[in-house]
Amino acid sequence: MTLGEVIVESRRLLQDINEPVRYSDALLLGFANQALKRMAVLRPDLFARIADFPTVAGQTLQTMPPDSLRIMEVFQVKDGAGITEVSRIAMDETYPSWINDDAGPCVNWMRHVRNSNRFFIYPKAPVGQVLLIEYAQTPPDYTINQQIELLPDAFFPVLVDGTVFLAESVDNEHVNSQRAQLFQQSFTQALGVSVQARSITDTEEAGMPPDQVI
Repeated sequence: MTLGEVIVESRRLLQDINEPVRYSDALLLGFANQALKRMAVLRPDLFARIADFPTVAGQTLQTMPPDSLRIMEVFQVKDGAGITEVSRIAMDETYPSWINDDAGPCVNWMRHVRNSNRFFIYPKAPVGQVLLIEYAQTPPDYTINQQIELLPDAFFPVLVDGTVFLAESVDNEHVNSQRAQLFQQSFTQALGVSVQARSITDTEEAGMPPDQVI
């Protein structure tokens, strides 16, 4: 999927195919990139990336890469043992001096509850330690023919709806006819429905009440 393909379909819905067009390719490209970023805020899981993460030696508090929207998971020390997520509150209550222990291979990680782009590890990071993590990546600004990474092709219509919504929002005539609101609702509802579908696909009960599962 490319934003060029999104622009072609958006023009059809905008009824902006014939010359002279109302919206330039550059303008629609900007709207499409904005729609991608809105999708990332609403559904960061759609932009999940697994990557190596070099830790800062001697530190327990670690900071995510600049393109991170939020930390999702810390799996393991690269080529080493798995890492277990624990609560910082529980760690502080059961072992208050954990932050002062000597550096060593990571055993536990803890979320920073007030900052989704920082996390704690235990013990302090040794020199050269690399972790395998998963994080939601903020989409870059794509060019018109650049392949969109991470986002499944099934969300092509959703991205089109978001692009059309932004385009209609700057068109006074269509704002008055509520077309912008129509596409905005389609955009947000599709993302919400895809979350609800997880109860069907990701649970043993497939979304049914437990007492009705045979």
